[in-house]
Amino acid sequence: MALRLRTEMPELKDVTEWVNGEVTKEELKGKPVLFHFWSISCGLCKKSMPEVLKIRDDYKDTGLQVVGIHMPRSEKDTDRKAVKETIEKHELTHPQAIDNRHSVVDAFENEFVPAFYLFDAEGLLRHRSAGEKALKMLERPLERLLGNQE
Repeated sequence: MALRLRTEMPELKDVTEWVNGEVTKEELKGKPVLFHFWSISCGLCKKSMPEVLKIRDDYKDTGLQVVGIHMPRSEKDTDRKAVKETIEKHELTHPQAIDNRHSVVDAFENEFVPAFYLFDAEGLLRHRSAGEKALKMLERPLERLLGNQE
C-alpha cells in the first residue's frame, strides 16, 4: 500500500539523524517538494543519483526542494558512517534523513527504493513512482507542476 494521490504530506518525525540540515513538514509548506527514498545497498539507487542531482539543480529556480530519505533494507544498511560517506561521495548536498527506524518510510507507506514522491506547494501528493523506471515516470509530473511557473 502506498500513499494515495492528493494525500497530505506526512510528518517527518523520529528520524535517526539528519545530514545537510533538518527539514520539517511546516518548513516545506509553500514549496514543491520531491522526496527521494534510497538505500546504500541499492545499486539502482546509486546509478540514479546523478539524475536526482540534475533534477535538483535544473528545477532549483522553481523553488523545488529535494529531500533524501535513506531507507535501510538490512541491518548492514543502518551503518550511519557508511550512509554519510555515500551522501558525500554522491554530492547529495540537499537534506538527507537517515531513517534507521523506518519512521518516515512507514509514514509514507513506502516499500521500495528508489522511490519518488512529488508534493505540490499546498503539500498534496501529486505523483509517486518507484523502481527502475521511476525517474522516467517523474519527468512529466515534474514538468506539469514546475514547468509553467515562469
